[in-house]
Amino acid sequence: MGRLVPAVTRALDILELFLDGDGTLSAPEITRKLGLPRTTVHELVTTLAARSYLVQVPDQPGRYRLGVRPYQLGSRYAEQLDLAAEGRQVARSVAETCDETVHVAILEGADVIYIAKVDSTHAVRMVSAAGRRLPAHCTSVGKMLLASLSEEALAARIPEGAPLIAMTDNSITSPEELRRHLAVIRERGIAVEQRESNPDVSCVAAPVRDSAGQVVAALSISVPMIRWSEERQEELAELAAKGAGELSARLGHRRRGA
Repeated sequence: MGRLVPAVTRALDILELFLDGDGTLSAPEITRKLGLPRTTVHELVTTLAARSYLVQVPDQPGRYRLGVRPYQLGSRYAEQLDLAAEGRQVARSVAETCDETVHVAILEGADVIYIAKVDSTHAVRMVSAAGRRLPAHCTSVGKMLLASLSEEALAARIPEGAPLIAMTDNSITSPEELRRHLAVIRERGIAVEQRESNPDVSCVAAPVRDSAGQVVAALSISVPMIRWSEERQEELAELAAKGAGELSARLGHRRRGA
């Protein structure tokens, strides 16, 4: 592996800060968060702004947000990522069948990132967006993906004994409880989230596998509690599994015996 270039690393560290919070930062805030010299931050921010990676926020002197260049790069990445493109098509098909919100997500660290979303046509539906990041342990897609990891990989993301953040009163906050929950998911092959990331929404999710049989994503169906029931949960679990199976097939996965 080649040597990392410190200036490039610092520039990328700055860009990644904008993934959190409200998406705007000032140079002093960047300096404080990264512990870099003020002059270094000023030079890097000036360079990033000159290349359209950052732009100044209108009517907020000294504050920056991401510019058009990261969007262009992200769009090109999405175009080349078969998983995202195929995921959108399958999510659309599943959503048309159940008329509920369908997501496809991938795991990054201890979070999930939604790479595809298709809304239901109901007036009451889940408010979310492709590109959003959430703690994996609070979502059905995240728990499905965590359940697919080896114990070593899971421990690297969620250390034993470290408390987990809660998004609602129903969120799992104990790594030990989460591991018990993941064992059930492995056995069932389906993950269920009941008001753990949103107090008004429950979800079911199934695993998406690539041509090598590895779990690379998860597909979920999200339902407001006013339309949720045990019977509905089982119905949607079957549909999520079917949709995830279709997406897996598009990625080249072949079931044993198929």
